[in-house]
Amino acid sequence: MRTQIIKRTALAVASASVVLMYAAWKPTPSADKLIKKNGWVSLFDGKTTKGWHSYNKTGPVAGWEAKDGVLASVETSYEATNADIVSDKEYTNFEFAWEWRIGKGSNSGVMYHVVEDAKYPTTFTTGPEYQLIDEVGWDGPLEDWQKAGCDYAMHLPNDKKVLKPVGEWNTSKIVFNKGHVEHWLNGAKILEFEAWTDEWNKKRTEGKWKEYPAYGAAKTGRIALQAHGGKVAFRNIKIKEL
Repeated sequence: MRTQIIKRTALAVASASVVLMYAAWKPTPSADKLIKKNGWVSLFDGKTTKGWHSYNKTGPVAGWEAKDGVLASVETSYEATNADIVSDKEYTNFEFAWEWRIGKGSNSGVMYHVVEDAKYPTTFTTGPEYQLIDEVGWDGPLEDWQKAGCDYAMHLPNDKKVLKPVGEWNTSKIVFNKGHVEHWLNGAKILEFEAWTDEWNKKRTEGKWKEYPAYGAAKTGRIALQAHGGKVAFRNIKIKEL
């Protein structure tokens, strides 16, 4: 009898422990829900190109592969400038964040306020660019304004720029808020400037963009991921509208 009482008591204690354990346990929200809770929206589901399309083209996205949480370009030549993809949605003021990994000797970039129109043959005709490039293994000289993290051909990074080696993941962010622009790289703000000021217009009209009057003029447009020679991969792509 005593043995049976002990067994029953132990069983009751165990059952109570299980009840308490499940009462205290609450499911943690998924990463996607956490992103949304903080105002962020994921722009990549990790397995398809949903939400993106080829610039100035219709039909299935070509030149990109979505697999295992990574969106990667198929290796292209330098001349394949129309392999870029753009977001289905247009944005005005935002924080856009992503992780990226560049291939050896490869060139890419992220553009914003891209105007999609047949009269603009490439994304960079209208969209300012956060430059992504293998600046160490690039075959040939690079100007400072062509290096990673730059506001391409406009503004240079500061001394806080720390670029990870080719093949490793970097974390980047663009902030655009009513003309105030910031570039972030691996947790550090590496440059900031004001768009559409007299100083900005002087840089635009006297430099590389003097033959492109629509460059940087739009206040709303698409996000573009560039495939401009070699290979590049993106993951954890998200945006928060401001």
